[in-house]
Amino acid sequence: MHDRADKVFELGKLLADHKGKDVIAIDMRDVCFWTDFFLVATVSSGTHLAGLKRRIKEWAALSGFKTRENGKTSKDDTWNLIDMGDIIVHLMVESAREFYELENLWSDGKITRF
Repeated sequence: MHDRADKVFELGKLLADHKGKDVIAIDMRDVCFWTDFFLVATVSSGTHLAGLKRRIKEWAALSGFKTRENGKTSKDDTWNLIDMGDIIVHLMVESAREFYELENLWSDGKITRF
């Protein structure tokens, strides 16, 4: 699992480097059985969300991950989820992030901020 944690850190840094705001990783290994990590980032617009999705897909292909996502991105999307099995990325506009409060919902997981 150490290698997976390293990949999560790498992807979290990539999101932060590309202007994802308040990027966090939540270690879910002791909290749920269906995934190991959540990565959460706030995006500023639909265009920003689409750009980060493209970067995530490029990173995943180079890192040996397959991605599944919740459909196409439109300019008014507020939340997009990219499922890589052990890592799930949540890209959210600020209002959706404040409303759903994933950090509080999964507060039993260890949180790392980027």
